[in-house]
Amino acid sequence: MNLQELSDQAELLRLVTVYAYAIDEREFHKLDAVFTPDAHIDYTAMGGIQGDYPTVKAWLPQALQHFPGYMHFIGNTLFEVDGDEASGKVACFNPMVVPTPEGGTETMFLGLWYLDRYRRTAQGWRISERVERKSYEHNMPEWMRKALKR
Repeated sequence: MNLQELSDQAELLRLVTVYAYAIDEREFHKLDAVFTPDAHIDYTAMGGIQGDYPTVKAWLPQALQHFPGYMHFIGNTLFEVDGDEASGKVACFNPMVVPTPEGGTETMFLGLWYLDRYRRTAQGWRISERVERKSYEHNMPEWMRKALKR
């Protein structure tokens, strides 16, 4: 790899890491430095919504307020750069604390991949498309499974 290729790889890795921390720290305003304004996001594989970036950004705080805790562990990143465009696949392990109807909590575990498209902008690399692909779920409460099927 030449220096530009190494730089692109490092910048893309930082970008997807900033995304994970912005979500986990509930600092959704930081996503403005992650996504292009016209980005398309599809979280439907794991029970979420799909839409343009502003729609999904507005939905995130409402959807995630019900979970007392969660973390997005990302790894196994693979980025393919072609000039000012790139694609990527990012593995994510996502444990989430889920409230139970009885008042307690359980922890479920989600495994997924982010299938991304990136665009180099004047401000640096940004995600222009993110699609989740489900790998597995473990310990999802039955009440949540039913809600997702609606």
